[in-house]
Amino acid sequence: MNEKFFSLPQEKQEDMLNAGYRVFSQSTYKKSPVSEIAAEAGISKSLLFHYFRNKKELYLFLWEKCAEITIEYLTKYQCYAQKDLFESMYRGMQAKMEILRRYPSMGGFTIRAFYEKDPEICAAIQASYQKHFEFKASRTLLNLDPEQFIPGLDIRMMYQDMYWASEGYLWETVQRGDIDYAKMERDFQAMIAFWKSIYLRKSPSP
Repeated sequence: MNEKFFSLPQEKQEDMLNAGYRVFSQSTYKKSPVSEIAAEAGISKSLLFHYFRNKKELYLFLWEKCAEITIEYLTKYQCYAQKDLFESMYRGMQAKMEILRRYPSMGGFTIRAFYEKDPEICAAIQASYQKHFEFKASRTLLNLDPEQFIPGLDIRMMYQDMYWASEGYLWETVQRGDIDYAKMERDFQAMIAFWKSIYLRKSPSP
């Protein structure tokens, strides 16, 4: 699928991805003009439809490409190899900061796509989100030692809570624009310290 797109030089592919992420992150699916994406990518609208049959295919391709890129970077940062969940979460944030530097509008696009209500794409987005969330959760939780956490803790629920908090923080940061990456890292370190204080098993007093 999309062989014509992948035959393009890497730089041109990234131009098209970034154009799509930016335009679709600014408005709803219906109100986002494909002509604007094409113009920003430096191609004609007809040529864009040479690579993607229609707007829906382009939108869903961009969504799946987000997941592919995210998994690529999470793997690069060895998030799935950690036995310490908080180290995995920290590395995950570092991975996402690198993604944002390369694809500045991807974060805004993924959040808007997740909440998109258009029936043409809504079901496909939700099904895909659930699939990728389950994949990331299972990989992240695979090597964890449950004994490090407080007794009786629902570890999967804890992970989901931290994941949603992280995504919410990322969304607010992206929405404000002009991302301060140093502040972003400090804020996330503070979040991790808080999670550790409530979820980790306390060492017995000497």
